[in-house]
Amino acid sequence: MTVQEALRWASSFLEERKLEPPVAEWLIRHYLQVNRTKLFTMLQDPIEPKWIDQLEHDLHEHAKGVPVQHLIGYEEFFGRRFAVNKHVLIPRPETEELVVAVGQLAAKLFRDEQVTVVDVGTGSGAISITLALEHPTFEVNAIDISEEALFVAQKNAKNLEADVHFLKGDLLQPLINQQKKVKLIVSNPPYIPLTDAEQLAVHVRDHEPHLALFGGQDGLDLYRRFMTELPQVIEQTGIIAFEVGINQARIVEAMLAKAFPYATTEIRNDISGKERMVFAYGDMSKDEG
Repeated sequence: MTVQEALRWASSFLEERKLEPPVAEWLIRHYLQVNRTKLFTMLQDPIEPKWIDQLEHDLHEHAKGVPVQHLIGYEEFFGRRFAVNKHVLIPRPETEELVVAVGQLAAKLFRDEQVTVVDVGTGSGAISITLALEHPTFEVNAIDISEEALFVAQKNAKNLEADVHFLKGDLLQPLINQQKKVKLIVSNPPYIPLTDAEQLAVHVRDHEPHLALFGGQDGLDLYRRFMTELPQVIEQTGIIAFEVGINQARIVEAMLAKAFPYATTEIRNDISGKERMVFAYGDMSKDEG
């Protein structure tokens, strides 16, 4: 069997089950350890029987709901390879937009100053590690409540040679306990309402950590808790950046406006035109009245 025949067969298998055909290419590229351009130069080459067996196995696993990222062990984020497993959320492309926006805001607000950062609920470390690598002047901390998630994040930081200080704890408690303040707080917290659980795709609901997915009945529990902790950790001039779920942006923006009445609040759309990012920045003084 040639590479092209294997691709065609695997794509048909996926289409028949209403699954994404590009998964076939992703798996074969992983087995052969080649990029897309190289793969297309190999289409007429024979493919080893062991890879056909592996492909058949992985396709059946994927059809049962196992995410392709768990089958190959990684996801690409900002052009880098991040190890993922059942203990961490698989990084999404929309979160790359949050990282870009955070960098732009920091450049405007802090210019050449050193920026202390914390990524809350770091998971695989995608946000914290990317910020550390893209902005060498950032002093980056990352918090997660899950020991298993921190293990994955630390492994990714080591593999990608990123300087990130990891802390175990619930939301901002590790910094509050240390009485440490930072200029930039970023988080992609659990925000899916429990009421939406049954509507989730099986590969998300059954294979990604519920700790990283669900934010209470309405999905907003973590944001509510943040509002009591943020003022204890943010510097007087700072940035708070959140990723939010569908139809949550206006509510979270209102929470931030109430907690930080002198700050500028802003909602930004993702590439699909959905309101998925909420920011508060500038004067983070608390209302003394």
